[in-house]
Amino acid sequence: MAPRTNRRGAERGAPRRRRLPMRYLLPSLILVALMAMLMLRGFVHSEILADHRVQSPAASDRVPKEILEGGPVIDTRAGREDSVEIPDRKLVLTFDDGPDPEWTPKVLDVLERHDAHAVFFITGTMASRHPDLVQRMVDEGHEVGLHTFNHPDLSLQSKSRVDWELSQNQLALAGAAGIRTSLFRPPYSSFAGEMDNKSWPVTEYIGSRGYITIVNNTDSEDWRRPGVEKIISNATPKGGKGAVVLMHDSGGDRSQTVAALDRFIAGLQDDGYRFDTLTATLKVPSAHTEVSGLDLWKGRAWVLAVQASENTTSVLVVGLAIVGALVIARFGLMLLLSVLHARKVRRRGFSWGRPITEPVSVLVPAYNEAKCIEQTVHSLVASDHPIEVIVIDDGSSDGTARIVENLHLPNVRVVRQLNAGKPAALNRGVANARYDLIVMMDGDTVFEPATVRELVQPFGDPSVGAVAGNAKVGNRDSLIGAWQHIEYVMGFNLDRRMYDMLNCMPTIPGAVGAFRRSALKRVGGMSDDTLAEDTDITIAMHRDGWRVVYAENARAWTEAPESVQQLWSQRYRWSYGTMQAIWKHRRAVIERGPSGRFGRVGMPLVSLFMILAPLLAPLIDVFLLYGLVFGPTEQTILAWFGVLAVQAVCAAYAFRLDKERMTHLLSLPLQQILYRQLMYVVLLQSWITALTGGRLRWQKLRRTGAVGLPGAAGGVPQQQEMDRRPVG
Repeated sequence: MAPRTNRRGAERGAPRRRRLPMRYLLPSLILVALMAMLMLRGFVHSEILADHRVQSPAASDRVPKEILEGGPVIDTRAGREDSVEIPDRKLVLTFDDGPDPEWTPKVLDVLERHDAHAVFFITGTMASRHPDLVQRMVDEGHEVGLHTFNHPDLSLQSKSRVDWELSQNQLALAGAAGIRTSLFRPPYSSFAGEMDNKSWPVTEYIGSRGYITIVNNTDSEDWRRPGVEKIISNATPKGGKGAVVLMHDSGGDRSQTVAALDRFIAGLQDDGYRFDTLTATLKVPSAHTEVSGLDLWKGRAWVLAVQASENTTSVLVVGLAIVGALVIARFGLMLLLSVLHARKVRRRGFSWGRPITEPVSVLVPAYNEAKCIEQTVHSLVASDHPIEVIVIDDGSSDGTARIVENLHLPNVRVVRQLNAGKPAALNRGVANARYDLIVMMDGDTVFEPATVRELVQPFGDPSVGAVAGNAKVGNRDSLIGAWQHIEYVMGFNLDRRMYDMLNCMPTIPGAVGAFRRSALKRVGGMSDDTLAEDTDITIAMHRDGWRVVYAENARAWTEAPESVQQLWSQRYRWSYGTMQAIWKHRRAVIERGPSGRFGRVGMPLVSLFMILAPLLAPLIDVFLLYGLVFGPTEQTILAWFGVLAVQAVCAAYAFRLDKERMTHLLSLPLQQILYRQLMYVVLLQSWITALTGGRLRWQKLRRTGAVGLPGAAGGVPQQQEMDRRPVG
């Protein structure tokens, strides 16, 4: 036996099997399932693999004379070349292209009323979608024949495609009614005399596969919709002859067919005609045979899959339509209220109340912010409003507190604590603050000189308990930074204007927000119940009766994630924390007063447009891709550009309000294609975590210290520029 140490070494050296994380596995499975359902739906709607070509007429010198001059029933089984006429005073009504959910039931009702029977030549696509109608045909004594699966002209197809059309058609029939049939009618067929050198080989091959080919010798031409009288005239045989009459129960408006059928059957029955199935008319065994065993289960599984695809995609299409309408309505509301907000706060003489001049405490929670903290503190010291700065070092291991202390700046203090998280750090800062107005910011954020002054002016209104500032992306020179810049300006700040007007601001950004000390005390301070403490405290303010407003000129420049992994971590925490906060404050929906107002206005808006609607948004891209490949390509492209145009208008207006350069909007189309997909997956991952009861830990983002004030002298230090390498 090998020594134990060797075994342990082998065990240590053995490769470990890596399991695919659920956040990747489940979205991938959902996407694959959705694509499969969409492809299946396209398949049974003849959007995929359909061939609509029709063979032009050809010579008929190779077709046996007996066939050309014979009847509408052609038997080429076992090498035969037989043709059969229908006996006098016998009519075989045949209906092609169904079953149709609107017209087939009406045709069946007419037949039942007159105690007449017919032959329905069904397509596999329609039978798969409406199996109940096929079962009704069989139950009411009618005969069913094949009309291929996708309705192609078989004279243009290979033998393998012909076999596939037949077998797939039989599969649908087995799943719908548990039977097989030996009757077949080729698409685009006509009278036996119209058989040519292209269609005859197909008829021979069909016979070799065990099928009897049924054409017609009396065409009602109902597909032309010539009027009820003309249909009856076309369908009536001359001189009491028997006939196979061609009609249609699908493929368009068949109201004339139904009306003509009622009169046609009644009139010819009075003349002594009998309407029956083909085999009953010819007095031969039924064309139906029961299916059992594996073939039956395969058919049922196929029909079940098609039904699941039809139902699921139909629900999704309706859901998309509803969400699309709501999103467009939201865009309109957002633009309208943003205009009103801008006019309100920018009109001459506007003020919140008495000017706020008293000193303010600025809290900077910091955990391993060595690369950023110096710029942050220097920007605060340059403030044109009297402040004290309290840096709460939350157990940093990179010397963050020492860097601040070594600056020896006036009115700047450092409070140290063991690592306890951002909410605890903020509460510690509030406890050490000297003043009644509290400004909170992140350790990677830079304030403009006027930021604090602009941020606290709304407190001139005694009903205001908290103020949200204007957070802006500082590191927007990369593509991923530019995308986040668009999102901040359009998705966050334009939203805040709307929420301000509706008095239901959902989130005060952690990068720039202000609070009354008394308001914080009444709601119990910052809570660590959720990972979105900023959303949590904002909702708590609303529920306590305070107004929360937006100060557009209180600009703060923050460092956005510079890699996909960092962005993923940040947005995962945001979305999951938002879900936690909404669940925590769910009772607001049924409460009265300010709490109930937010619960019945703000929470539904946040839940619908930040949590629920984005789950359906990826379907837009899936349907877009499907439409480009299989659907109406031009209409799909126009629709996509239409949606993009609406977003571009909103984005352009948001950039104009924020006085931002429009050049960054050049990346908007690419953002809609790539960036949104990442946000969708992040949200889905948050749902998975919430539904499975998982716990998400706080994830610290790596900082580069690359953000400074726009136009600041000196720009970013060289060493910090060197450190701006991809992270994660």
